[in-house]
Amino acid sequence: MRFFVNPFKRNDVRHFPGVLVPLRDAPRHPSVLRAYDEKLGAAGEAVDVEAGKQPRSPADENEDAPNTIEGLRRAVDSELAASGHEPIYDRKSKLINMAIQDIGMGRYNWELFVLCGFGWFADNFWFQGLALTLGPIAKEFGISSTKVRYTTMAAFIGLCIGASFWGIASDIIGRRVAFNATLFLAGVFGLAAAASPNWVTACALYACMGVGVGGNLPVDGALFLEFLPFHSGSLLTMLSLWWPVGQLLASLLAWAFIPNYPNDKGWRYLIYTMGGITLLMFFCRFALFHLYESPKFLLSRGRQAQAVATVHGLAARNRKQTWLTDEILNEVGGVSEGAAGPKLSTSEILRRQVGKFSAERVGPLFQTRQLAITTLLVWFCWLTLGMGYPLFNAFLIQYLAQPAHAQHQGETPDHIVYRNYAITSMVGIPGSLLAWYTVDLKYVGRKGTMAVSTLVSGIFIYLFTIASSANYQLACTCIEAFFQNAMYGVFTPEVFPAPNRGTGTGIASFLNRLAGLSAPIIAANVQAANPATPIYVAGALFLAAFVAMCFLPIETRGKQSL
Repeated sequence: MRFFVNPFKRNDVRHFPGVLVPLRDAPRHPSVLRAYDEKLGAAGEAVDVEAGKQPRSPADENEDAPNTIEGLRRAVDSELAASGHEPIYDRKSKLINMAIQDIGMGRYNWELFVLCGFGWFADNFWFQGLALTLGPIAKEFGISSTKVRYTTMAAFIGLCIGASFWGIASDIIGRRVAFNATLFLAGVFGLAAAASPNWVTACALYACMGVGVGGNLPVDGALFLEFLPFHSGSLLTMLSLWWPVGQLLASLLAWAFIPNYPNDKGWRYLIYTMGGITLLMFFCRFALFHLYESPKFLLSRGRQAQAVATVHGLAARNRKQTWLTDEILNEVGGVSEGAAGPKLSTSEILRRQVGKFSAERVGPLFQTRQLAITTLLVWFCWLTLGMGYPLFNAFLIQYLAQPAHAQHQGETPDHIVYRNYAITSMVGIPGSLLAWYTVDLKYVGRKGTMAVSTLVSGIFIYLFTIASSANYQLACTCIEAFFQNAMYGVFTPEVFPAPNRGTGTGIASFLNRLAGLSAPIIAANVQAANPATPIYVAGALFLAAFVAMCFLPIETRGKQSL
């Protein structure tokens, strides 16, 4: 990785000599050649694919062979037939996808995996960091332990705004700007929150921090996916492994600072450190890594030559070659009226964003009885877990400090509380790895992994309230965290058809954030009669999600996504 690269550098195909090869001689990915041979086999033609032999030669004389213009045109037509859209932009986007598929995974993709992982890391890093400061903030500013929970609601408001704003803004101002701005804002406002003179200011700055953090998942996920070869698509779900790592580091830092410094110092040192780490991640993205702008964004803004140069740059960084040129894009994709390329206006981009949630896009999710049931149950699961997860985890540090048990008197010492929280975070990490293994086991699969993990999580949330012993509660939270991470590691968009996958997962994400926004309101207002009430509600929501998972009619283990 080069140091102190120019983040504003514009690329040109002349910067990458030796990368371009003629289409007829270009190396095509094996999956492309296999698909072509399968098509020939279905048509009754001879297919010479024996064990140990390479698929059909790129020099095949058929005019629609993979390494011909006609072959590219037919492949594009085939992929667009299912979507119902066929403007020039969409045709050229498919060609760019094919070029990236042929380049394959390489150094650039793995570096981008780490840098996009920073976004997943930061999302839970700040969520947990905020939760860990609620107690000290309440003591310093004289706020009740229930009222201080509205601090979390302020952050969730920022998260909701950030997720909506940056997702759309990245389509207008570019992925590269949004990719860097999200971590920068989170770091700057995080540092500012550490210097808050009062509770209201802290809430406002946490909300501003949330605007930055909230954009990480939609922007980073979209950017990583647009440089990811189709055959490596499972790596998108592997980004979720960064999520528990963020929780672990936040809990270790809290354990180091809060119990060992005065009440008005410890939480501030924690947030200062978190802000510094976030700005360090921003520096790595901005100055140590040359991020190519998304070729699809460049294409949408009429900058076709730069889009081609980006693909050439990707090939150069991965030490591969590519066949993509301006001429091939125009010949297969068509030529727009503007000389620069098929530019989408800002209003067209906004219409496409809103169109994702139109009746035309949502309707196909209910076109069959099985798919309709699956859609409703998946959305229900995201809604219930979106409320249940923060209702228990966002205030877990308070539950550990003041156990909701009739026979418990006084508070648990801070050094035990934060030690136990750090242990819980550490134990939760292997849960994601367990899910990664069990989702493909026979008789278990996606449904089994999700359902069992959710059931065990819900049961141990209830068991958490039975006794007030610190060691007993540590055991319950460790088991709950382990299975909870396994549960979240399985939630994938596989069940939705590809043309409507963005719509299905987008609505699920919206419901999840909306439910999370209401969790602090419940936690702050239902505790008067019984301090354990928020925990009971969280357990009930997990068990409701478990029941819904049992009735899911689709199991995607061993099946290719539609």
